[in-house]
Amino acid sequence: MATYLDFESRIKQLDDDILNAKIKNDTDAVKILEKDLQKEIIKTYKNLSDYQKLQLARHPDRPYTLDYVRILLKDYYEIHGDRAFRDDFAIVCFIGYIADEKVVVIGEQKGRGTKYKLKRNFGMPNPEGYRKALRVAKMAEKFGLPILFLIDTPGAYPGIGAEERGQSEAIARNLLEFSRLNTPTISVVIGEGGSGGALAIGVSDKFAMMKYSIFSVISPEGCAAILWNNPSKQEQATKALKITAEDLKKINLIDDIIEEPVNGAHRDKTAVAEALGNYFLNKIKELKSLDDKERMQIRYKKLMDIGAFKEN
Repeated sequence: MATYLDFESRIKQLDDDILNAKIKNDTDAVKILEKDLQKEIIKTYKNLSDYQKLQLARHPDRPYTLDYVRILLKDYYEIHGDRAFRDDFAIVCFIGYIADEKVVVIGEQKGRGTKYKLKRNFGMPNPEGYRKALRVAKMAEKFGLPILFLIDTPGAYPGIGAEERGQSEAIARNLLEFSRLNTPTISVVIGEGGSGGALAIGVSDKFAMMKYSIFSVISPEGCAAILWNNPSKQEQATKALKITAEDLKKINLIDDIIEEPVNGAHRDKTAVAEALGNYFLNKIKELKSLDDKERMQIRYKKLMDIGAFKEN
């Protein structure tokens, strides 16, 4: 069963009408309704608000890291554990092939359904998750394998145990180590990029976002609670935060935007996975044309330019 957002009520009605017409074998009605549906989709998605894009980024049917792994990777093998505490299921690591390119994929996984949401801790990694990511990234560096980071988290887990085991240190360590990792790296926000939980696997040569993904220093609910003492003002906070792909591209905080189907990645997971795979292969080819020193200099300059501005 498809999940519809509140602004998609008309689309849901047309989908239901098309289904009923198909059951009745009324082909003429199906053709008319399908044309109406395409017009409604274009109309609805033409001018989405920032808050509606946030809703799409959090859509329960949106493809997660494991969806991309299953569609994109061939001959893949999962790598477990940080070799220090335990295996954190909120971060998954794989080695495999995208087309003919041998690659390591490291991503955050939210999980679907109560059982798997709990298993994946709702996509909120503990320190051991970030240490697992670093261990696997170092392995990729050792064998000269490019890395694809897939970001999708509301944030790092803020629990007492996570803090006791050094959550902030684990994130800071990844920022340092990934900034000087000597292998081509690409990070893509596939859904929700929340605060340090996203940054911990977001330092790379190329940083991209899916069209309807978001990247923010704090959740809109948290921002609204702090600024207005009212979490219900999340729509106002979303607009103020400038967290959409278009907003961040304008101020050069990201390198690229990867296109999705007009009505969201969840409507055609195969097509959006292919778009992500093509982006990765094109950028890896570009990065491999540089020697190590040149690539590292470009990465360093990009990182140092973040937040820089000039006064008139």
